[in-house]
Amino acid sequence: MIIRLHLSFENFFDIPGFGRPKYKKRGKYRSAKFQSGYKLQEGRVRISFKAWDEPSQSFRFNKRWFSFHQHREWKGNVRYIQILRDAVGTYWLYIVTDDVSREVLPATGESVGADFGMKDAFLTLSTGKKIQSPQHLKQALKKLRSLNKALSRKVVGSKNWWRCVRQLARLYRHVANQRKDWHWKLATDLCRRFDTIATEKLNLRGMKRLWGRKVSDLAFGQFVGILKFKCFKHNREFLQAGQWTPTTKPCSDCGYHNEDLTLSDRQWTCPECGSHHDRDINAAINILRAACDPSVEQI
Repeated sequence: MIIRLHLSFENFFDIPGFGRPKYKKRGKYRSAKFQSGYKLQEGRVRISFKAWDEPSQSFRFNKRWFSFHQHREWKGNVRYIQILRDAVGTYWLYIVTDDVSREVLPATGESVGADFGMKDAFLTLSTGKKIQSPQHLKQALKKLRSLNKALSRKVVGSKNWWRCVRQLARLYRHVANQRKDWHWKLATDLCRRFDTIATEKLNLRGMKRLWGRKVSDLAFGQFVGILKFKCFKHNREFLQAGQWTPTTKPCSDCGYHNEDLTLSDRQWTCPECGSHHDRDINAAINILRAACDPSVEQI
């Protein structure tokens, strides 16, 4: 709790626009971090915590063993553990270690720029390839509507109501897991094919305000975070062009700025050099150049 409070005030003072920390109820938190007071064995963890003792009418330290499914061995020294309860009611144990080992992939000598999109493709590469998002939330909308409709007919707080709430939470968790799995696989594929990967910084808050559910379904921010981690792990270079760096309107061949370009123009021809461009591929090429150019200020 003290660490969370410290981080909240750090963010408040360091990040512009970050709100002042507010008081929150203890029950609002669904996770607990243990830096000490635990013991790990294979498939078991012992946690020491304060529990209410009825005979003495006071809090006493209680030690209890819990079993968990250990799907792989952890490397390095354990820094801390964290227990999380998700919306379905499932408990997850996170074991955080100090291991920073890398799995270096063979060099390819290739670089790529990537332009995020919402119309034609999730990701357009400077090589000309367009990657479509499966849009898992969109695929699950019919089932989500059905469950929400069923939930609205239940008596709030009843057993059937809670059963429906868990079904809804389970479906949302399934969608989130599908999306994250696809992001990890895409990031791994990009790291295997390219030594340098360049993207653009996005104003995700503004995009979410305009497009709402679709931006949440595509989850650009989550993918960028995963891609950063994969680039670090596989010793790849990850670069980002500034948010205000012009990448769509400049011609990637001659540098001419087409100020007449609108959002509906998916293809355009440069009036200066006559080059024909796909809007997103042209932007991806410009992103790669801008991110690699040290003279361009990355804001």
